Amino acid sequence: MAQPKARPEPAEGASVITDKMRAQIGVESEPLTFEVDKTACRMFARAVGYTDPIYFDEEQARSNGYRSIPAPVGFLGHPVYNPNAPQRLGGYFRTDTPFKRILNGGTDIEYFDTICAGDVLTATSKLVDLSEREGRIGPMLITVTETTYRNRDGKVVARMRGTGIQY
Repeated sequence: MAQPKARPEPAEGASVITDKMRAQIGVESEPLTFEVDKTACRMFARAVGYTDPIYFDEEQARSNGYRSIPAPVGFLGHPVYNPNAPQRLGGYFRTDTPFKRILNGGTDIEYFDTICAGDVLTATSKLVDLSEREGRIGPMLITVTETTYRNRDGKVVARMRGTGIQY
């Protein structure tokens, strides 16, 4: 059986964080459009085990003061797909490092307003921090990104902060 190739490790004391990577800190991405629709809200609610009828029945949602079915906590819509435009994902920072594996180190979402089916959100992302750590699995690159979601009026409705771990 062939042995997997060992990944190159950074030289002792050498940083994998380059000046080019540092220059990306604070740079805001181009906006990306997300649509929040009833079916996706229902599917997300079902997938995470929510049973409150407001996530499934629009009349129940309206009788509870919502404009439509509310987006379940953790769901901020789906990016609008255009087959004639290059596709990209917001909130992801690409690096040229020797690390081949990526792990989600956590996601926090702060809400500033209610998001409901029918809403169209615009999201911009930026890299807010880069750091290196040594762990049991070896050297790691920690990236923190922040994505801000705005409604049609430009009002911030949510901010998501995510941590990525490359190793």
